[in-house]
Amino acid sequence: MPKRKGFWDTQYKKPTHLTLSDDPSEDLIKFTRWLLREHGRKFLNVTTLALDLGCGNGRNLIYLAKEFGMRGVGIDTSHEAIAQAKAHVERNPGSTQLLRFEVRSITEPLPLPDASVTLVLDMMSSHVLLRAEREALCAEILRVLKPGGWLFFKSFLLDEDQNAARMLKENPGPEEGMYMHPEIGVAEYVWTEENLREFFAAPDRSLGEGGNHFIIHKIEKSFKHKHTDGSAWKRRTICAYLEKS
Repeated sequence: MPKRKGFWDTQYKKPTHLTLSDDPSEDLIKFTRWLLREHGRKFLNVTTLALDLGCGNGRNLIYLAKEFGMRGVGIDTSHEAIAQAKAHVERNPGSTQLLRFEVRSITEPLPLPDASVTLVLDMMSSHVLLRAEREALCAEILRVLKPGGWLFFKSFLLDEDQNAARMLKENPGPEEGMYMHPEIGVAEYVWTEENLREFFAAPDRSLGEGGNHFIIHKIEKSFKHKHTDGSAWKRRTICAYLEKS
């Protein structure tokens, strides 16, 4: 963890691996538009709370606060990221009283009461966790989410991604489906659509026979980006719109 944390502190100061922006994620904007079409402002309003896991500079929570008046909590292991998030909020009057940010690992218990959150964001964050850690985080997300609340999930996709397949072969990680990132020096997990469906929609005995952790409403995959010679030039990603069952 210290090596990973130090890497991200450096990246937020002088990015070489990250592409930093103050604009919200296009994938998140697409998800909120879908929510509005399906449910109006039921889940996006001044009474609702969002939790951003690995919030970075806070851009996505600031978007939710400015666009919908939502309250939000952002956590990140990087002190520099949280400092930038707090500074970003100060530059956006109106969101100051709605958002709070803190340095915290997503492997720790989430700092919120049971059934208190309407929307959780896990965008390119939990893929650095081992299987047991991902399972523990999923249990924590389910704990803090209200019944019918949402998890917007985004991560790397293995399906038809040449770069991911090569790294799994050349730099195998500590568990199946993980590689050791050659630049960061830590293990990363890469999902298949099948694994994602099995993980998030696994049977939950507490919900009775046939019950699931999440209902998967929609899955979006990025395009297969290729150079003219056919080689891949950009990693594929997968987004899932998940409702707490």
